[in-house]
Amino acid sequence: MLYGRYPATVDVKGRLKFPAAVRPDLDQAYGPDFFVTSVDKGQSVRVYPLPVWKAIAEKLMQPPSFNTAKQRLLEQINYWGQVVRIDGQGRILIPSLLRDPAAMRGEVAVLGKLNHIDVWNGERLREHIESGPLTDEDREKLDSMGI
Repeated sequence: MLYGRYPATVDVKGRLKFPAAVRPDLDQAYGPDFFVTSVDKGQSVRVYPLPVWKAIAEKLMQPPSFNTAKQRLLEQINYWGQVVRIDGQGRILIPSLLRDPAAMRGEVAVLGKLNHIDVWNGERLREHIESGPLTDEDREKLDSMGI
């Protein structure tokens, strides 16, 4: 399980060095391959361990194939997305198309999201968190889920 916020670095070549705290969980549970993409118009980077992404892709392959929401998601994911492999120094490449829109350079924040991670420019993450606090409706939905 991946959770928490960790500082990390994206080097000048666009490689994200995974924080030491999440690396063992990734290596042991998922292996060396990842699907790197965005689901928010390039504002942040989402990193799926490849087995997790394949499970999602299996669900997306189910009918109906012409579902508008599914098509939009696939367009977003595939536009930004690329399969990458972690190197011997614990780094993955952020696709070049995604680096500038997501402001992936220097210090970044890695957020554990249980079975994947999101990577944010620190300032952009703070603005995102402040602009979207939990609402009463969110709390009711979570309560109905037993959380």
